[in-house]
Amino acid sequence: MEKNEMLEKANYCLNCKIKPCSKKGCPLNNDIPEFIKCVKEENFEEAYKILSKTTVLQGICGRVCPHMSQCQGSCVRGIKGQPVSIGDLEAYVFDKATSQGVTLLDCYKEDMEANKKNNNKKVAVVGSGPAGLACAAFLAKAGVKVTIYEKHNYIGGLLVHGIPEFRLSRETIQKTIQMILDLGVEVKYNAELNKNIKLQDLENEYDAIFLAFGANASSKMGVEGENLNGVYGGNELLEFNLHPNYKGKTVSVIGGGNVAMDCSRIVKRLGAKDVKVIYRRSREEMPAEPKEVEDAINEGIEFLYQNNIVKIIGNDKVEKLELIKTKLVQKEGETRKVPVNEEGSNYIINSDYVIMALGAKPEKFVQDLGLELDKRNHILVNEKFQTSNPKIFAGGDLAGQKGTIAWAAKSGRDAAEHIVEFVTKM
Repeated sequence: MEKNEMLEKANYCLNCKIKPCSKKGCPLNNDIPEFIKCVKEENFEEAYKILSKTTVLQGICGRVCPHMSQCQGSCVRGIKGQPVSIGDLEAYVFDKATSQGVTLLDCYKEDMEANKKNNNKKVAVVGSGPAGLACAAFLAKAGVKVTIYEKHNYIGGLLVHGIPEFRLSRETIQKTIQMILDLGVEVKYNAELNKNIKLQDLENEYDAIFLAFGANASSKMGVEGENLNGVYGGNELLEFNLHPNYKGKTVSVIGGGNVAMDCSRIVKRLGAKDVKVIYRRSREEMPAEPKEVEDAINEGIEFLYQNNIVKIIGNDKVEKLELIKTKLVQKEGETRKVPVNEEGSNYIINSDYVIMALGAKPEKFVQDLGLELDKRNHILVNEKFQTSNPKIFAGGDLAGQKGTIAWAAKSGRDAAEHIVEFVTKM
């Protein structure tokens, strides 16, 4: 974004006193009018410092947050026209400030110095997605010694393997991560819970533990043919990048969220002839960000709205899908209209591959950790993010928190506050 364009976007902000974008729209409660005021004054260092009070993911959230359902959706300007481009401005501040050499350490060094008394406290953070990174950064700010345990040979979690590079550059992720590591955060790579590290061992070594390894096992529909060759989970495809050869093939993506959009666009770019997104509600009710849907349409992806899968057909591999049309019915006690299958509207389409992008759940080994779970295998936590073991905290998707990067980061940040309170009382 050019400087003049950025200033025009900033000057469009009314600098509201009531700040609905911050207090109602932003999960992290970033002081949006205040940082935009600094942008107007071209004081990018101060703008970055204001954002750093509440977030460590400025360059990431500015680019990939669902802004219209969060900050921009609450903007006063949006009542009668277009909202302020808050995401663009946040991303610009990150880029501009970091290009000028401003770091997270610059923002936090006074706090870290004041909190030296906590240097003898040690916390393990398991997982390095947005919740884990935010927790680690705010623990370090509070003077606590932090070690991140990550099962991959890189850190970033879904920021790296869950978001395609055409939406979020690896350079932005790496800059963000390095800023956090420069706070003194240690990382142990290739360290996977319940495989080569045990929760009990961490409990013996650390004053507290924060579990933030996400919920990345793709949900299934339970339909006939789901176990055929050629049926994949969207989350696993994104994480491990083990795609089949799509060239000249027809691929069906089931779901209406951002994972479905990402999968469909990646598959198209990898050479698939036809990519169809099948969603049982209407376009207006898709949970995916409208811009992501529009981008997918512009890339030639076909959308079959108000369609449900009856079964996946094939001998040992996927060959066809049986679909059925749905109608949307408002039922008592439901906030959203419920899709109901229209009897007799079944039809068959050809498909070589099926990708299930219907949401995710924690992996099975979570049941073996000795912690209380809910019926969907999320780890139960109290208002302080403590699990049934008071020394172990959890956040993000793993604890069933709202599933956006900003909400995950908020859970990590807020958990850090309670962890500091816990370890300093020991």
